[in-house]
Amino acid sequence: MAELTIRKMEVEDIGQVMWVEVASFSSPWNEQIFIQEITQNQHAYYFVMEIDKKIVGYVGMWIVLDDAQITNIAILPGFRGQKLGQKLFRFALQKAISLGASRLSLEVRVTNIVAQKLYRKFGLVPGGIRKNYYTDNHEDAVVMWVNLL
Repeated sequence: MAELTIRKMEVEDIGQVMWVEVASFSSPWNEQIFIQEITQNQHAYYFVMEIDKKIVGYVGMWIVLDDAQITNIAILPGFRGQKLGQKLFRFALQKAISLGASRLSLEVRVTNIVAQKLYRKFGLVPGGIRKNYYTDNHEDAVVMWVNLL
């Protein structure tokens, strides 16, 4: 049986994280952004999901005062459909709570219905639209949020 772990992202993980990033997003972050996030941003918390020591997903969030903001979450395409995104998102919610957050928000593409359904399972509700949010195609984002307390 495969061993699944979720742990803090380290600089050494970024090579594997980039495989997930490039496979998941049309405007992927570069390695330098991840390095800066995990080494210099005091508000950033990033975690990787491994199966048998291979990184198959990651999640990042910022926590400022009592507000948590998911910056990104992704699962390698070949590992989707196995509820790994749900496990990773649950981990992020629990981590946000343990770090003192009382609210959590994120942006999601208006066309990403699968992700929106996942977030709704955890109580997130739409709170507004960010027009032309995504730089690759100017797609709008739905802002979703939940009270954690």
